Amino acid sequence: MADITLTAAVRSNLGTLQNTANLISQTQERLSTGKKVNSALDNPNSFFTSESLNSRASDLSNLQDDIGQSVSTIEAADKGISAISKLVDAAKGKANQALQTEDVKERATYEQQYNELRTQIEDLAKDSGYKGKNLLGGDGNDLNVKFNEDGSSNLDVKSVDYTDLGNTDNDLTIAKLEEGSYSFTELDFGSDVKGSTKLASLAGFADGGSLEIAVDGDDDSTTATDDTTFAITADTTVDDLRAALDTASGGGSTFEDGELKSYAAHETTLTYTATAASETGAPVEGVTVAKSDVGTWASDSAIEDSLDEIRDAQLNLRAQASTFGTNLSVVTNRQDFTADLVNTLETGAGKLTLADTNLEGANLAALNTQNSIATTTLSLATQASQSVLQLIR
Repeated sequence: MADITLTAAVRSNLGTLQNTANLISQTQERLSTGKKVNSALDNPNSFFTSESLNSRASDLSNLQDDIGQSVSTIEAADKGISAISKLVDAAKGKANQALQTEDVKERATYEQQYNELRTQIEDLAKDSGYKGKNLLGGDGNDLNVKFNEDGSSNLDVKSVDYTDLGNTDNDLTIAKLEEGSYSFTELDFGSDVKGSTKLASLAGFADGGSLEIAVDGDDDSTTATDDTTFAITADTTVDDLRAALDTASGGGSTFEDGELKSYAAHETTLTYTATAASETGAPVEGVTVAKSDVGTWASDSAIEDSLDEIRDAQLNLRAQASTFGTNLSVVTNRQDFTADLVNTLETGAGKLTLADTNLEGANLAALNTQNSIATTTLSLATQASQSVLQLIR
């Protein structure tokens, strides 16, 4: 190309066209990518600064996923505590109900219900995990939440152990009650017999007979009497017999569908023997109530001990709920902060590299116009040489 001779005018216009073409190419690239700095060649300082900001934003975005999972883990534990608190309240209600009755049978029923609630509390604590992490599961379940790239900013969420209420070393302790086992004397008079039915009208009983109620193994309690002789007269009813059994044993009884069931209290053994000169054999002769094993709630003081334990459990649950609530507040606030910081970093990186599409569009229109003008000027510059060619001809 060096052997080709161009006039100064032509060479000037050619240079303008080449520069314009380069500018058009650059502007089109900016419009297509949306960036004014696409490589280090465009602007090394802006390019590498932008890459650094985007890299940090990417790292923080990855942490956002972990923070979000941590939020779910804490929420699962918090919901577990809320549910456990309701069960503890229900257990407290059972203890209060037991305290309001002297009926051994009722207390035994409340003991069973109390123990069932206790079991459900343990099961609920075991089910309060999220993706293998259970903050109510004790050792090995502590949660560490990282808030920045190198982990220097973090939060340790300590776990508690609510899965074994019988372990006094654990954070929540509710002792299991020793449930009472009660055996019943069942006197079946027939479904037609009512509480007002006269005993003398029933087979095996007669006016003038008697019923001996022997209390063996009396523990000197104030609610059980010594051996009792229950006289049967023409007016004695089934209800009278039931009352006598309750008084003698210190226990209680039920009468449904003709069946009189009496249960013993205070670890006693009762033996019933009916006697009458005219009897051929009473239906209660030789019937024995087996020894009754009294449960934990045999005394009011034992129930009060359970209530004290429940109150301690309630205080522990409230304190732990507050702790988890604080942890959750910290993590969610850091989650929002990290999201805002990622946005700030990406915005800052964009300021260094993103193109103004309105400006670049205007530049492209101007360059196209300039290119057309340069092409026309180049055409005019070559006309002088064409005039010389005409003179030669």
